[in-house]
Amino acid sequence: MTGSRSLSSGLRALRPAAFGADPSGERMERIRRSPNYADGVFRNPEGAPRPDGAMLEFARSFFRKEERVRRAPAGTVPVHATTLADLARPPADGLRLTWMGHSSVLAEIDGHRVLFDPVWGERCSPFAFAGPKRLHPVPLPLEALGPVDVVVISHDHYDHLDLPTIKALAGTDTVFAVPLGVGAHLEHWGVSPDRLRELDWHETTKVGGISLTATPARHFCGRGLRNTQHTLWASWAVAGDEHRIYHSGDTGYFAGFADIGAEHGPFDATMIQIGAYSEFWPDIHMTPEEGMRAHLDLQGGRPSGVMMPIHWATFNLAAHPWAEPGEGTVTAARAVGARIALPRPGEPFEPTAETVPTEPWWRGVAVVPEGGWPAVEETVRDTPRDTKEDTGDPETVPAG
Repeated sequence: MTGSRSLSSGLRALRPAAFGADPSGERMERIRRSPNYADGVFRNPEGAPRPDGAMLEFARSFFRKEERVRRAPAGTVPVHATTLADLARPPADGLRLTWMGHSSVLAEIDGHRVLFDPVWGERCSPFAFAGPKRLHPVPLPLEALGPVDVVVISHDHYDHLDLPTIKALAGTDTVFAVPLGVGAHLEHWGVSPDRLRELDWHETTKVGGISLTATPARHFCGRGLRNTQHTLWASWAVAGDEHRIYHSGDTGYFAGFADIGAEHGPFDATMIQIGAYSEFWPDIHMTPEEGMRAHLDLQGGRPSGVMMPIHWATFNLAAHPWAEPGEGTVTAARAVGARIALPRPGEPFEPTAETVPTEPWWRGVAVVPEGGWPAVEETVRDTPRDTKEDTGDPETVPAG
């Protein structure tokens, strides 16, 4: 333990700014008062052990040459070059999503612009020379995005909270909605405290005409060797005057999705983590099948709304093939009759429109699996959202 403490102290003394800052003072007192904090750490709703000693076995698989080939695209990822014209035209029905890759999404909802987990950096790492590197460029420069009303952060891992991106956004007028404790990092990087909305689970803040609620997730946190479990992680429910959306952040599957849906749904669109899963950490990241099950739970057991898969295709963070999360999502959606959107990075779409992107675009650049690609059947349209006149019980659909 002494050696570990010495290593930790040494690294933290030399750490780059990207390591952020630990909560302290009144922020730490608020953390201690949280019902989700006990014995010096934040707790998961159903418990979820962090990756442990099995990581050595994972590393052997991860760095095996034949596996490395499948974990990356074989060609150039077809990024949609988002233009100012794409974003200047208001969405016809008031809701538009633009997936920027990984978990970064620009949501335009009822006249407001919400940017989830923005990562514009080349690597999700504290170092410029090491760590997972982008597999495709960002669809447009951050400065070309235009004004953003609120930036929402799910947790403080490097693939969700990016130092250069936050420092750039700190120079704008945007508000930052973050889980409890994460504000310490942002203040350390130059974000003014009066622009922070720091929430515990089940707390809500309003920005203009939209409400943002931090909802539970099953994950963990940490940017260094010492500050693990001292900042909270969250999923987010966002509601405008007419629309509701949900962003999962990173999470393992848990029973709480149904509770979130009952309180804040149903949602016009869900953005669900379906990549970077592994048998070595089954409790903290969902598979595509689990992601679809979560979507159904959030929608009261019905395949309503649109599910967009996130947390895949941009960074190589697990041993599964690069295209597997996309393929798995298509298969899972077909099994339950759910409507999914499969945009290329940077491709805007309107979840409530007659059509959404459904082509498996990754097949043109992925390593072809043994036996080839399965046939793609026409995706099933979503059932209409409940109206005030609809007082019947929702139709239930098997969750796989």
